[in-house]
This record gives sequence, structure tokens and C-alpha cells, in this order.
Amino acid sequence: MNTIARRAAAVFSAGLVALGLAACQAPNPGGPERAGPVATPVAQDPATSAPARPAANLAGSWHLVFNGTFTGQALNTADWSTGWLANGITAPVSKGELECYDPANVTVAGGALNLSLIRQPHSCGGRVRPYSSGMINTDGKFQFTYGFMQARIWMPGQSGQIINWPAFWADGQNWPRTGEIDVLEGLGGKACWHFINPGAVRGHCVAGTFYNGWHTFGADWEPRSITYYYDGHAVGRIRSGITHSPMYLILNNATTHLFQIPLHVPAVVRVAYVRVWQHPGQ
Repeated sequence: MNTIARRAAAVFSAGLVALGLAACQAPNPGGPERAGPVATPVAQDPATSAPARPAANLAGSWHLVFNGTFTGQALNTADWSTGWLANGITAPVSKGELECYDPANVTVAGGALNLSLIRQPHSCGGRVRPYSSGMINTDGKFQFTYGFMQARIWMPGQSGQIINWPAFWADGQNWPRTGEIDVLEGLGGKACWHFINPGAVRGHCVAGTFYNGWHTFGADWEPRSITYYYDGHAVGRIRSGITHSPMYLILNNATTHLFQIPLHVPAVVRVAYVRVWQHPGQ
């Protein structure tokens, strides 16, 4: 699908997600934008070597097929591209988002990826948006069918909530027919998982504190199920409508006035690694 068509499909995605979020939203609507210092983690995540297995205690054999770590001073462009399916400053995924994606907001330091959301207007997607932020993806560089995808992420929070709309997800090449696996997205101040296909949006938001600290978010995508894991514990499962088409990986730090999302700038999402394991023969 070309970039224009994919963006049009992504706008429809936002509408589908809105229909599926009623049970996941926080009880109080998100407040107005708040400004403050950039939230900086107090310590770098120590998990830099590749573990032999996913964080969840799963049966069977696994082998590592993608090991996205963030060492040195720059993004590894052999594995990752910046922005949303185009070069330079790009439009966001859906029209309700308030940021443009700028490669300058993607940095690597201290063994981690930084996706920085700041107040800096840019023109993208046919209008000026008040913020700029960072996104990376593996489209055209790495894709996979079935396996365990996992990322270790530090999300900022305020007043007991995840702020803005950070996300770790996988997408197919012909959305929505080929599906979308949302391993993690901050919605209504909570950590949530979803699966999107032409028939439905299914998912849930998870109780717990997943901000201002390092946490592991994963999904075991099998031919007949997708099971979601936060910090190694199963938090949800989908058993029907499973996609069988290749997926690529995406990390982004968005914001919006929709979905009761607490808007706060500046804010930084940090990522220690992104890894994918598969069973032998997958």
C-alpha cells in the first residue's frame, strides 16, 4: 500500500480504536496541556545483553531473530527508519494527533533510544501541528510472521497516570486486513493492549504502575492466538481473527486531545531494547 493510502487507512484506525476504548478509559477526562521539565529516568536500564528467552516463562525452544539495541550515539539505520513511512518530517499516523514526527526528536544516548515530545510547530499532513516528536519503525528492513516481540520501555507519568500516547506496536502491509498488534499504548493514562482487524478492535487496559520506571512489554503471536505480557505476566489473550501476514515494528511518542489522554510536554519515552524471538521453523 502506498504512503497516502496507508495514512488514509490510519485515520480510519483512530476511529476504530475510539469505538473499542469505552471499557479502557480512565474515569476522569484528560486535563489541558501542562508544561514542565523533561522527565529523565534516574538510571539506565541494565538489561543490555540479549536474554536467551522472552521475559515470560514460556515452554518450547526460542531463537533470537531481531535484536534492536541502542548503543553508541546514533540510531542504527540498518534496522530502523524514522517517521511514519516517509523521509524527513512526516505526518502522524492519524489526523487526531497533535505532533509531526521529526528525525531530530529521535536520539540515542546512555544505551537507550529517546523519543522526545516537545512544543515545536511543524507543518505536516496538510496543516500546522503544535508539537514535534519521535517515531521509529522497521518497515522495509525487518518483518516477521509469528513470534514473541518484546521491548523494555521507560514511560513518563504525572499524577498517577501515563502521560501522552506512547506506543509499541506491529503493523501489516495492508491495514486493516492484515491486522495491527498493539503491544502497549498509553490510553487514558493507563497501559493498554489491543488487536485490530477488519472485524473488531479488542483489548484491555491493565491495572498497575507502568510509568517512571523500566518495564517489559511483550506479545506472543502464534497461529491461533496472541497473548500479551507485561513484566513477564500474562495480561490478555486473543483467540480469533489472528493475522497470518508479516508485521513490522513501530515505536512512537504521540499525543492528542482524544481518548482522555493527559497531554504533557515536554516528555521523553526511553527504550532499552526491542527483540523478537521465534520457535525453530517459524
